[in-house]
Amino acid sequence: MSTTKQAPLRFSFLGPAGTFTYAALKQVAPPDSVEIPAIDVPTALRLVRSGEADYAVVPIENSVEGGVNATLDALTDGSALQIKAEMLVPIAFSLAVRPGTRREDIRAISTHSHAWAQCRGWIAERLGPVVHVPATSTAAGAKTLAESDSPGFEAALCPPATVELMGLESLSDDVADNPGAVTRFIMVGLPGPQPERTGADKTTLLVQLPHDEAGALLSMLEQFSARGINLSRIESRPIGDSLGRYAFSIDAEGHLCDERIQAVLIGLHRVCPQVVFLGSYPSASGERIRPRPGTSDADFRAGREFVERLLAGRA
Repeated sequence: MSTTKQAPLRFSFLGPAGTFTYAALKQVAPPDSVEIPAIDVPTALRLVRSGEADYAVVPIENSVEGGVNATLDALTDGSALQIKAEMLVPIAFSLAVRPGTRREDIRAISTHSHAWAQCRGWIAERLGPVVHVPATSTAAGAKTLAESDSPGFEAALCPPATVELMGLESLSDDVADNPGAVTRFIMVGLPGPQPERTGADKTTLLVQLPHDEAGALLSMLEQFSARGINLSRIESRPIGDSLGRYAFSIDAEGHLCDERIQAVLIGLHRVCPQVVFLGSYPSASGERIRPRPGTSDADFRAGREFVERLLAGRA
């Protein structure tokens, strides 16, 4: 009797290997998965949309810098995608150099812009005025430093694991303005069934407000507050067609299977011109949600039954 071997899952990620995104990938990807490094977030997501990858792992939020705009925009710039999971990775950088380089030799440092924002105070205090050379990821600068004859910089800020991987040396580890920094990553795939409700879940939406309407933001927020939904993140992103036109990227506590989340979506659909559902998935914190009194599934069902009795002419 023959059995058909299932093809390994394909994961695109913000590469190269050695980035913090790669560390997040290792939290969710099976050992036999195919890893596809991408030069940037839009490319990683494009590989999923085209069917060249089953999932993408990309950063979405940092505890110091906030949302990752490239990810927030790319999630809705194209055909529908769905967030399947989130992962948290503690962030600390190494100051990587070629063997023999001294601190006083450093005039320019390459790294991703979010990494630079998290370390520029540390750099200024210890190295003085140095130039930031932007890189597409936290490992890309280190890779260029290791492989190029004329990289244009003397050091790179990268994950500690990347230093050895690229054959470099570290002049300092734990480089960070905030030692407790954490970056949140998401695993993204094509739309399909939602991950099972756990009681410690998160729902991500993109909500566009009506144009030039007084109180539009308040009306949108009231849809959440009236149902006892806490927002763990809300950020505005320009729609891009004209000045003053914004949509809001939102993380709400709860799952699509929760009555209160369904009620929020119905309300948003009534008052907002566009509502994009990006997925419900387990929160990486694992902290269970305690619904506000009057907002549990049983409360919503009881309210619906009350109205049904009235419609049926029963007291």
